[in-house]
Amino acid sequence: MNYKTLTLTLDSALATITLNRPDKRNAVSYELIDDLIRALDEVSKSSARILILTGAGKAFCSGLDLDDLKALIGRTPAQNLKDSRTMVSLFRSLYEFPKPTIAAVNGAAVAGGTGLALLCDFTLAVPEAKFGYTEVRIGFVPAIVSTFLLRQVGEKIARDLLLTGRIFDAAEALKMGLINEIVPAEKLLDRARELAALLAENSPLSLLHTKRLLTDHARAQLDTQMETAIRENAGIRESADFREGITSFLEKRKPKWTGR
Repeated sequence: MNYKTLTLTLDSALATITLNRPDKRNAVSYELIDDLIRALDEVSKSSARILILTGAGKAFCSGLDLDDLKALIGRTPAQNLKDSRTMVSLFRSLYEFPKPTIAAVNGAAVAGGTGLALLCDFTLAVPEAKFGYTEVRIGFVPAIVSTFLLRQVGEKIARDLLLTGRIFDAAEALKMGLINEIVPAEKLLDRARELAALLAENSPLSLLHTKRLLTDHARAQLDTQMETAIRENAGIRESADFREGITSFLEKRKPKWTGR
């Protein structure tokens, strides 16, 4: 397949997807979402047994693309629902991916980028990596990512990260159990490949069944929670605070919230 926003390398048992918009800090665009969903599908059907997800340049994924962010203000309720379902499809495709996944976080992973980085089975990060569920700071609701975060760290930590929208570093992410290792930048991909080789020593059938077991265990609850998340994600976009949050962010000023 041809991809415009990422590269896919298939090398024997290992597949590597590299988000490839370094000039945009690998920001999430509608085109990238489509590319990533298709690339995940291609890897799932390939002979590759392990997937590494990383970013080109100095960032892993800096959140939503500014042009697409601006365009959100003028979208219809139907379009907002469609957008929300598409994002859920991406996150669930990664979370429920049938083969082991490793995120090699080479820099900032913010908002949707945090979601992508932490949904992988293993997350390795450079010391300089930054994370953050920043949605509330610009009038969003972290509806979709909150469901997965609650499963990973529990309610108390999730409330802290989601309600403050603060940025946190790799050391804190490791302490909270959100990442597995901190690795120097020059060794990041080598360590990811080393981990992939370790996983590849295991029975591929056992890995497949174990991942399916984990996915099946979560599926019923996720189905219900994702429907609620879709409605919340789409609904907030009708608010004045959402429009003000996006506008103030793009204009690089403090928002003037009205609570409506």
